[in-house]
Amino acid sequence: MTSPAGDAPKPAAPERHISTAYVVMLAVGMVVGAGIFKAPADAAAAAGSVAWLYAAWIGAGLLTLAGALCYAELAAAFPNAGGDYHFLGLAYGKRVAFLFAWGRFAIINSGSIAFLGFVIGDYLNAVPQFHLGPDGPALYAAAAVLALTLFNLRNARKDVAAKYSVTGLEVAGLAIMGAAALWLALRGVAPLTPIAPLAAPPPGSLGLALVFALLAYGGWSELATLSAEVKDAKNGMARALITSTLVVMALYVLVNWAFLRGLGFEGLATSAAPAADLMARAFGANAALIIALAVACAAITSINATIIVGARTTYAAARDFPALGALGRWDAGRGIPAAATWTQGAMGLALVALGAWTRNGFQTTVDYTFPAFWLFLSLSGIALIVLRVTRRDAPRPFRTPLYPLTPILFVASSLYMLWSSLAYIASLPNARIGAWVGVGVLALGVVALVIVERSTKRSA
Repeated sequence: MTSPAGDAPKPAAPERHISTAYVVMLAVGMVVGAGIFKAPADAAAAAGSVAWLYAAWIGAGLLTLAGALCYAELAAAFPNAGGDYHFLGLAYGKRVAFLFAWGRFAIINSGSIAFLGFVIGDYLNAVPQFHLGPDGPALYAAAAVLALTLFNLRNARKDVAAKYSVTGLEVAGLAIMGAAALWLALRGVAPLTPIAPLAAPPPGSLGLALVFALLAYGGWSELATLSAEVKDAKNGMARALITSTLVVMALYVLVNWAFLRGLGFEGLATSAAPAADLMARAFGANAALIIALAVACAAITSINATIIVGARTTYAAARDFPALGALGRWDAGRGIPAAATWTQGAMGLALVALGAWTRNGFQTTVDYTFPAFWLFLSLSGIALIVLRVTRRDAPRPFRTPLYPLTPILFVASSLYMLWSSLAYIASLPNARIGAWVGVGVLALGVVALVIVERSTKRSA
């Protein structure tokens, strides 16, 4: 029997099938990346004392919580697989939303996937048993990106247990840091250097310590792409964002305590690899393999979560711009945007190639990624205020507490991070090719928008 004209079946779309616990798991996996193994040393060097160091990490957690509260309202009021893409479109129009989708596809998510791949490569290649020569980091990075892209092309509903296991490995890696410090304490081993007394930090240094801490908290905002798939449409995203932020804050405080207990304040502040130094003190020089595997687990978990959420933004944009074709199709059988996942993986591999060409893969991809990330995060925070005015009648199952103070605080911190990342790159004695390529690729988004709009008009 044929369907009447106009009754063609609707294309497949996301369904509400995932639990709040699953979103918490992904959020922890997204946020807790390799940065926590490096950022505490930089933050300690800037903070000046233990008390100010803890203040920086807790303060960064509270600023992240402010952002999570803003996103909880946006996700509950305007659920969509596009996440920020949808919020920005409602607030500023489709063109700004397209530029964000382009930025997330070509810069933010693919760049994050690539630099996390280089984290895996740098640590594994430093272990004698795994050393592959000067091209080792890039080879490991490419293998990680390809393997995890293929992993996420499997049926999403069948791989839930595996994804929980991956995040469990990451948390276990951080727990090892705490166990190492506890082992030193039980043996009565004193910290490597004295604990610094409370002192007023040098002007501006506490802000710099916040910058390093906030870098380690990044990535949580992308969980908004799951807002149309959470079973609890009313409170699921709010509970997930708040819970995951508090869990991450507790883990980060634990890791900083572990570093301070094992290395002391000066030892932490001057360490190039605090996790490796702590493990060596606790378990001997042969612990390098343990820390390399712990860092690799953290980076793998973050890549996995980034692939899951990033492809959904590309899918959402492609639905609104038919010229993007198959990227806007949802694979109902596997519960994923398959074409968007493939394309994102290919872009990640291209950026691994860029990092390999510059011979400074990790730094190149970090410079490439962060300015665009903080720019669009600021715009999303402002979008909450804009939508409170322009869509005041929209149902809001969750409302951001202490509005408008909370979004103002969040936007101010994001703009500060944007300024800090640009000022840092500008202060470097040598031009950083990653930053300039990132600016060029973002500008190409305008060209892509023109092409896509013209193609859409011709096909209309």
